[in-house]
Amino acid sequence: MKRSLVIGCAAVALAAGCGTASAQSKFDILLGGDAFFQGAYVDQDTDTGLRQTEFANRFRLTITPTAKADNGLEYGARLRLRAAGTTSSGNNRSTDSDRAFMFVNGSFGTIQAGVINGLSDEYGIIGPNVEGIEGSPDAQYLNYYVNANGAPYVLGNLRTLESGDASSKIVYLSPSFSGFQVGAAYTPTYGSSNTDVNRVKNSTAYRDMAEIQASYKGEFSGFGVEASAAYQFAKAASGLEDLSSVHVGANVSYAGFKVGGSYAFSGDSGYATGTRGVDDQQVWIVGVNYTMGPVILAANYTDAQGIDSNFTGLNSRAHVWQAGVTYTVAPGLTTGLEYSYLDNKVGGVNNDANIVLWDTRFAF
Repeated sequence: MKRSLVIGCAAVALAAGCGTASAQSKFDILLGGDAFFQGAYVDQDTDTGLRQTEFANRFRLTITPTAKADNGLEYGARLRLRAAGTTSSGNNRSTDSDRAFMFVNGSFGTIQAGVINGLSDEYGIIGPNVEGIEGSPDAQYLNYYVNANGAPYVLGNLRTLESGDASSKIVYLSPSFSGFQVGAAYTPTYGSSNTDVNRVKNSTAYRDMAEIQASYKGEFSGFGVEASAAYQFAKAASGLEDLSSVHVGANVSYAGFKVGGSYAFSGDSGYATGTRGVDDQQVWIVGVNYTMGPVILAANYTDAQGIDSNFTGLNSRAHVWQAGVTYTVAPGLTTGLEYSYLDNKVGGVNNDANIVLWDTRFAF
C-alpha cells in the first residue's frame, strides 16, 4: 500500500504539471563525460606482499537525449557508461553503467526515474573539497589502501549511509525558491538496478528505502553560502537493525577562500541485532581551499568511526589528514598532487598509511 501510494502520487504530480504536451519533432543528443589517470605511492603498516606503487584509470561517457514540448515541458533520459581499471582487483577490466534514468523538468520541479544515486550523494554538501580537487575526502585515496580487516565503513559513505546505492528509484526535486530546494527519493529494493526485481521482503539488506533532503544556495555581500540536510531510512532484513541516517553540511566562500564541513550519524544501522562493543557510525569532516587563478590549494580532516568496512563486527576508528594542489592546465584539463595520512585502528590493531597520489583529469 505504501509503495503504491508513493508511485501513484508521483504519477499524479507529473500528469498535473505536464498538461497536454505537444512535442517538437527533433531530439537533441548531448554528449559529455570525464576521465582520470592516477598514480600512487603507498607506505602502510601492514604491507606484506603489497606493491608500493600503483596506477588506476576511469573513463565515463554521459549520453543525454532531450526534447522540449510546446508547453515548455523538458523531458529525456540519461545514460552514464563507465570503463574502469581498479587497483584492488588486479587485471580487472569492466564497462558498466551507474546512471540510467528518465527525467521531466517543468514548473512543478523535476522527476527522475531509473538508476541513480540517492539525494545526498548527488546534492549533499561534505565541505569545499570534492572529487576532482586534490585533498578531497571523497574516497579516491581509499582505492590504494589495503586493510584485511577494513577501515570504517562510513569512509566510503560520507553522506547518508547508503545514499551511494545506485538502485532503481524515483526522485522528486522541487523548484528553487529564494535559493531553497527540497527533494525526496524512494527505492523499493536496496542493490537493485535496471531490470532487477526482488519481492522477497527479507532477502536484501534494506527495503522500502527513502530519503528526504533540503538544500540552500545564496550570496550575501560577497559571501557565498551553500548548505544541505538529509535523512535516510529503510526497513532492514531480519536480524539487522533498520536504517536511520542523517547528514548535514555547509560551505561558506569569500574572495578566493572556501571553508566548510559536514557531519553524518547512522548509529547502529545495518548492525546485527544485539551487537555490542561497536561504536555508532558517524563521520566528521572539515576542510578549506584557496583558489589563485588556475591553482587550488586544499586541506581536509576526516574523523570516522563505526563498524569495519567488511561488516564483520570489528570496531574501527580512522583519522585522515589530507593536503593537495590542483592546477588547471587548460579548460577541462587538470593535474594535481595529493598527500593523505590515514591513522586507522581496526579491532585494536593499527594499520596507518601514507598515500601520495598524482591525479590528471579531463572533462568535456
